[in-house]
Amino acid sequence: MTRDRTAAPHITRAGWQALHAEQEHLWRRRRDVVKHLAAAAAEGDRSENAEYIYGKKQLREIDRRIRFLSRRLDDMVVVDRRPADPDRIYFGAWVRLRDAAGEEVLWRLVGGDEIDPAAGWISIDAPAARALLGHRVDDQVDVRGPDGERQWTVLEISYDAPE
Repeated sequence: MTRDRTAAPHITRAGWQALHAEQEHLWRRRRDVVKHLAAAAAEGDRSENAEYIYGKKQLREIDRRIRFLSRRLDDMVVVDRRPADPDRIYFGAWVRLRDAAGEEVLWRLVGGDEIDPAAGWISIDAPAARALLGHRVDDQVDVRGPDGERQWTVLEISYDAPE
């Protein structure tokens, strides 16, 4: 079966590495859980063995997450190079904006698997990110959000992490 790579979700190199590291951690944790599960099973009656029952539950949760990550990582498209025109906002950009009230924000446009609102990492699929795509420094951008529409001025675009 061929996969349509144009429909694959995008992710930064750091985001892909974080998901891959989680997957590797889960495989190591799974080995430990299986050892504990085997020891609990050897104790006899499994129907009343809390360690055995809890171990089986843990194993199911770990296996479910490993399966999800395996499929997800296979479908990801890692974007780890600058766009042809780094003066415009595209996937992976760090964007500094100012609204009419003078409030400044720094957002990074990332894939849906790596959003982190506290760090200012927003999904490329978010309405704000969609509105920003293709704009340049000094452009005025109208962004519709949960608190209404706001106008932002693009102050800075970078494809390198801020210091």
